[in-house]
Amino acid sequence: MKLLFLAPYPPYPPRGGGQQRMYQFIRLMARDHQVWLLSFSPNAHATAELNALGNLCQIVTVPRPTHTLPKRLRTLLTSSLPDMALRGRSADFQRALQELGASVPFDVVQAESIEMAQYGRSQPQGGPLWVYDAFNAEFQLQRRAFATDLRTPRKLPVAAYSFLQWRKLRRYERQLQRRFDGMFAVSAEDAAILQRLAPSLPINVVANGVDTLFFAPTPTTEAKHGSYVLFTGTLDFRPNIDALLWFTHQVWPLVLAQQPDARFVVVGRNPVAVVRELARERNVEIVGEVVDVRPWFASAGAYVVPMRIGGGVRLKLLEALAMAQPVVATQMGAEGIAGLLHGTHALLADQPAAFAAQLLAVIRDRGLAQRLGEAGRALVVEHYDWQAIVPRMTAAWEAWRERRNQAQPKRA
Repeated sequence: MKLLFLAPYPPYPPRGGGQQRMYQFIRLMARDHQVWLLSFSPNAHATAELNALGNLCQIVTVPRPTHTLPKRLRTLLTSSLPDMALRGRSADFQRALQELGASVPFDVVQAESIEMAQYGRSQPQGGPLWVYDAFNAEFQLQRRAFATDLRTPRKLPVAAYSFLQWRKLRRYERQLQRRFDGMFAVSAEDAAILQRLAPSLPINVVANGVDTLFFAPTPTTEAKHGSYVLFTGTLDFRPNIDALLWFTHQVWPLVLAQQPDARFVVVGRNPVAVVRELARERNVEIVGEVVDVRPWFASAGAYVVPMRIGGGVRLKLLEALAMAQPVVATQMGAEGIAGLLHGTHALLADQPAAFAAQLLAVIRDRGLAQRLGEAGRALVVEHYDWQAIVPRMTAAWEAWRERRNQAQPKRA
């Protein structure tokens, strides 16, 4: 088949969650299909990223639209579109899509993320299959952010932003059923939420995955430290910032009170000021971006996912489980991982005292830590390896095409 992926940014290097998802789709689809990528270019010097992708697919890039702060504020207040759609709005991108569509008979056009959803089918039924890949149920994410920020008076301006975006995204995501033949969600929870908004649109779950050969436990020259606690993630992403602030201020002091030698290490790119300032806290280290995160997993004794905002399936959690890390998470942090059981694959807690108690149990009981790690890895190897996930996508395409063909009126 001839496949076109629409992306808000090049999926290489595959560092963030969205980049990893898109990169694995392109990498594995390129084995059996012809693949094109239409993407915004992050900057004029992104040749290395594009060259790496060029071995897998044909690439067309468009400069990312720029918006002055006054213009962005004005459109945020006056436009009915959500902020995430406005960020990716570009006449140049629309023109490039039309030109590509006129020159190549694509079988499938897939819009990756809410930013690309606005480029869904504008023509009548027919032509390529149009698919939307939802990284999140975005309106739900903003609703949760609003509820969380509302509890803190100094965050009321941010809560107001989340409230407006929640309402706009709910309308916007409801309208998607008119522009696509099918939708992918990353979890059963997201699929159910989105299906209520778009009841006429077929929605299949194609979960986030992990390369379980790359992320695999290996012997390390540095011994595992039971009291070394790890968090990884993009450190300018709002749900991650909220998780770190909550854990460091509410949970970590309770851990140190009983385990004074414990260390909390944070690894990830783009740490914002409020994250960097956490290094002032006792036994907290903000490492920032690293070339390879696996050695940090290999020497850690526990991994935490203290999320209070978000949705979907967290790739960082899948990586930790694949590395046989004992995981302590909130219920929301573990959301979307089908089959994950408290006490078998991870330990779950939502309140600071309970979270600290579960983390201390893992730090002190290395037998428990090993059992959790082994069971967690077995779960992701069986159900969340990319090699097993991607075929579900092609099967859905075929089913949706057949559904569309049956729905079209037959000629006399």
